[in-house]
Amino acid sequence: QVQLVESGGGLVQAGGSLKLSCAASGSIFSINSMGWYRQAPGKQRESVATITSGGSANYADSVKGRFTISRDNAKNTVYLQMNSLKPEDTAVYYCNAAVLSRRYTYGDYWGQGTQVTVSS
Repeated sequence: QVQLVESGGGLVQAGGSLKLSCAASGSIFSINSMGWYRQAPGKQRESVATITSGGSANYADSVKGRFTISRDNAKNTVYLQMNSLKPEDTAVYYCNAAVLSRRYTYGDYWGQGTQVTVSS
């Protein structure tokens, strides 16, 4: 079993910053990609940013230049630094990881979600 635990969400004013963290634990041999997704009320979940084990990152157009994804492979942790936040960034943010377990089986895991609210 693999668990993803997120932290760092909260309430912030427009233009402010937040940093999300997500730590993976459990039966982990290695982690391929990690990423952050978000879901606003009444909308579908969307990809925000993803990063490979080698550090190659991809971003949604809506967050390019404002958000930065990074990871610490030794700690099985992924981060999302969010700057210049806008009210439209308000959503529940979910962490995702593609994990190769110690039994050499692949699994796609999700965190429980953390609320980010940006006030205008």
